[in-house]
Amino acid sequence: MAASGPVREALAGLPLVDHHCHGAVMADLDPPEFESLITEGEVWPGSGISPFDSPVGVAVRRHCAPLLDLPRHAPAADYLARRSALGWREVNRRFLTSAGAEAFCVDTGHAPHPVTGPAELARAAGAAAYEVVRLEGVAEAVLARGVEAGEYARVFRAAAEDAVRRPGVVAVKSVAAYRTGFGLDPARPTDAEVTRAARHALESGTGRLADPVLVRHLLWTAVDLGLPLQLHTGLGDNDIRLHRSDPALLTDWLRLTSGTIPVLFLHCWPYQRQASYLAAVFEHVYLDVGLALHFTGPARSRAILEEALEITPFRKLLYSSDAYGVAEFHHLGALSFRQGLAALLQDRVDADELSLPDALLIAAWTGRDNARRLYGLPASAHGRD
Repeated sequence: MAASGPVREALAGLPLVDHHCHGAVMADLDPPEFESLITEGEVWPGSGISPFDSPVGVAVRRHCAPLLDLPRHAPAADYLARRSALGWREVNRRFLTSAGAEAFCVDTGHAPHPVTGPAELARAAGAAAYEVVRLEGVAEAVLARGVEAGEYARVFRAAAEDAVRRPGVVAVKSVAAYRTGFGLDPARPTDAEVTRAARHALESGTGRLADPVLVRHLLWTAVDLGLPLQLHTGLGDNDIRLHRSDPALLTDWLRLTSGTIPVLFLHCWPYQRQASYLAAVFEHVYLDVGLALHFTGPARSRAILEEALEITPFRKLLYSSDAYGVAEFHHLGALSFRQGLAALLQDRVDADELSLPDALLIAAWTGRDNARRLYGLPASAHGRD
């Protein structure tokens, strides 16, 4: 049951900052296309297994159906028919506005479908939107254009600097967890090492930045750029090797980068406790549990948030949805965060483990203010404080 009381009321009216998300698809989706976007796995035709028969599918039918004027728990076929009848523009508008975000920080580096960029997302949501630059995309563009191996480091650095100077860019991101995992030599690679690795990458022609030396170089370039660095950790699709995405594997690199840029661990599940430890012992480390929240839905969001907050300093947890493709996930992530956090904070207030003023501060910090501070966002994007 959702929490009741002043904490829930405060969180219900709190404009969030979704500090990491993606765009929503700008097209009407047939049933297989929709199902493919609500799973990190695949749709298996003929198997009798549907993503609707999962926690996220149940959460969509329970918590998203009413926004499409359907009863709670509407059958999947009814849900998809109503979504199609409304059309993608209206569907996106309803779910994006219902998320109650004052700002979105949008990773523009992953777009296998035609999705809204920051400007389109902002218009549909009636909110502000900013850009997060994915550095692997910048590096791969440099390799695709062709460059002398000895010039790769300089050209990549220049391209990355150009990318982050675009208006509205507030952070950079790496998907090193997908490419090599985090079991990397923590030291900054030498020029000679980068040249050799770049030569091999150019000769291989794969177009994918997956060389451990080039990935290390990318992470250290991120440090030099001076913006907050978002790092995918934990849960992802079947391209990731989950055991290599444990953020604790970066401990030695975090020691070397202490005093430089904020490092933000995204998603984290099932490693939220490891990320919590790192945030507790390194000043520049922060975390969120986005993605896991909408895949578990409100039914389990509290449990995940409780583990993330066991020892994490309250100024170190941020909110994100990591929504991609279907705007339902922008709504469902926000709902799961609000309900899960309200429940655990209200229980602590009721048990006299936390004062109500402190609980309200924690809600504001984690939902909005920590991200505002880290990314230098305006105190209120739309005057809704």
